Amino acid sequence: MKIESQKELISGFQHLELLANQVVEGFISGMHKSPFHGFSAEFAEHKVYNKGESTKHIDWKLYAKTDRLYTKKFEEETNLRCHLIIDNSSSMHYPKLNSNQLFYQSKIGFSVLASAVLMNLLKKQRDAVGLSIYSDKYEYYAPEKGSDRHHRMLLNQLENTLTASVSNKSTDTVTYLHQIAEKMHRRSMIVLFTDMFQYADSDKLFNALQHLKHDKHKVIVFHVIDEETELKFDFDATPRKFIDLETGEMINLFADQVKQDYFKTAQNYFKEIALVCAQNKIKYVPVNVGANFEKILTTYLAEKQMFG
Repeated sequence: MKIESQKELISGFQHLELLANQVVEGFISGMHKSPFHGFSAEFAEHKVYNKGESTKHIDWKLYAKTDRLYTKKFEEETNLRCHLIIDNSSSMHYPKLNSNQLFYQSKIGFSVLASAVLMNLLKKQRDAVGLSIYSDKYEYYAPEKGSDRHHRMLLNQLENTLTASVSNKSTDTVTYLHQIAEKMHRRSMIVLFTDMFQYADSDKLFNALQHLKHDKHKVIVFHVIDEETELKFDFDATPRKFIDLETGEMINLFADQVKQDYFKTAQNYFKEIALVCAQNKIKYVPVNVGANFEKILTTYLAEKQMFG
């Protein structure tokens, strides 16, 4: 689904739940075969309704045929546990948006909406979802649950993440991935949104990612970037001041003079990340801010099928 067509309808992140639902519904309607096939909670049988039980699952169509009350007995209320992790360091709040841009055109906005989209799909499939947010501290943690109240609480936290102050917040991904891994006691799918721009020691990073894979968890890393500037370094020939959003360090550059070298270095870095992830059986997916969410959804559904 191309979100750009929703610009007049969606005015801001206050409509996060509505927008996430539109993304999922648009994705489903665009597929020839429902991605829910094999995942939806099918009821195994009926049982006689006993007085005092909740009427929530009464099969009223069967009542019309038989004049007797039966409830649907579901095979399993929760098929999968999924834990979403968002890097909320200052670098994730790039690029700074103007009034004509939509919130998901920044890395944090894209990650928040993508998380809300996955939460919507998980809710439809009766799956449990948890959330962790970190930067230079462990900002938020909620374990995996499937209730409507829990879903609403996580959406509220995602909206708060977009408005919170992020000045000079560095990233300690390695420390907090290890902490999150220690909290994961039941086999889950773990989805990480990060820009991967803060890692000086890749061995420590992938050791932390491997820790997430303990107990046979499945790990997906969505590498969120602004492709035009962070990969291609596509700036004009005028002199510019580049500022590290996490440290405040500044450098003056003519971007066109270093563009080719920067692009080559960035490409090699991304290839290194992809290679190490592949070697460790971690699903690595680079995603560009402002894009549609088909890659997010198709990756999730494909990985869920293999998760078993």
